[in-house]
Amino acid sequence: MKKLVLAGTPSEKQKQFFTAREKYVAYGGARGGGKSWALRRKLVLMCLHYPGIRCLLVRRSYGELRYNHILPLLSELKDAVTYSETNKLLSFPNGSAIKLGYLSDDGDTLQYQGLEFDVIGIDEATQITEYQFNILKACLRGANGFPKRMYLTCNPGGVGHAWVKRIFIDGDLRPGERAEDCRFIQATVFDNTVLLQSDPGYVDQLKSLPDGLRQAWLYGSWDIFSGQFFPETADGSVVAAGFVKPAVCRVIGGLDYGFDCTALVLLCADTEGRLTVYRESACPDLTLSAAARLIASTCAGEHVDYIAASPDLWNRRQDSGVSGYETIMRTEGVPALVRADDRRVPGWRAVREALGAGMRISENCPTLLRCMRGLVCDAHKAEDCSGEPHEITHLPEALRYAVMSRITPPDGPQRRERGFFNRKRVSAVPVSKY
Repeated sequence: MKKLVLAGTPSEKQKQFFTAREKYVAYGGARGGGKSWALRRKLVLMCLHYPGIRCLLVRRSYGELRYNHILPLLSELKDAVTYSETNKLLSFPNGSAIKLGYLSDDGDTLQYQGLEFDVIGIDEATQITEYQFNILKACLRGANGFPKRMYLTCNPGGVGHAWVKRIFIDGDLRPGERAEDCRFIQATVFDNTVLLQSDPGYVDQLKSLPDGLRQAWLYGSWDIFSGQFFPETADGSVVAAGFVKPAVCRVIGGLDYGFDCTALVLLCADTEGRLTVYRESACPDLTLSAAARLIASTCAGEHVDYIAASPDLWNRRQDSGVSGYETIMRTEGVPALVRADDRRVPGWRAVREALGAGMRISENCPTLLRCMRGLVCDAHKAEDCSGEPHEITHLPEALRYAVMSRITPPDGPQRRERGFFNRKRVSAVPVSKY
């Protein structure tokens, strides 16, 4: 093999990245931290150290992949490697290889199913969905002695913001995810001395950005980022710490049901009209009957007047002729369900107005808070939020249904004794009429 001299001196944060041994290592968090160079260099070093190792390097689009990685790699490595444009494969004389790929949509992800790689690098991981990430995770395998690792670079914002923040920033891990496997190395432009010396004006460029972009790109804030749908939830001002439900209040709920997730929130309005979201439930893979039991247990003892539920629950199932509403209402303890006004843009406007008017979210609803902070604007309709990542939309949808039902405060203690309103006015069509 020809002698290969790799130019460049890593920063202290890049050295930490190079020496990290965890299975999943995320690096970056702000612009100018030298992420792409560090990721390329790490994979090259792995290939040189482990003859025969198989690596994959991906980015969202082919254009980004070519500009940020293919051309720099060919320039750095020159004739020390061979490159197949057809296969997008960079081959080393010792048998190691780096496959270069892209993930512009979920369809592109299917090309990696069934493939095996020892090391996978994802550049700008917040630009891909959690589904795509999980597909790549399944490719991290092989019956050999090579280390099995995944290296990610990331900036706040983008469709993958929520899952990257959940795993690497918040440490909110799900079953099968282990804290000891995950590590985040924060790096900003201030850690990149080479860039600061060669382009001292770059920091001033970042400082001149609008607040959301500046906080994310310059300081690496994961709570405020460009494209955030509800930036008002970022600074903690919407959190109701130590909330205790008033003795006199009106309680309603919002329900978004799907087999992938049953999401329920409870809100209360005090006599002054102050709204607080104080209870949440979110559970995947529930049948309608199981969802009904979850609703009943969540609402037990809460004197819930009604729950605004997604209108499709009133559709009759083709297999049974019975609607989801009927199935849920057969369970004792489920409050009255009403069809929600499910208009999206007016609904999100109503939620934003409610937040501006003082609606708060209890610290007992951490999942709702995380999901609200992770929602991003739709790329084609600024007043709507994106449906991706889908897994964080359920609880906010439930909140939207509840707020759109136009909850009104109670008059006082006497009104609680007789009920806040005539149940017949809001109850859905009785089962006997089907």
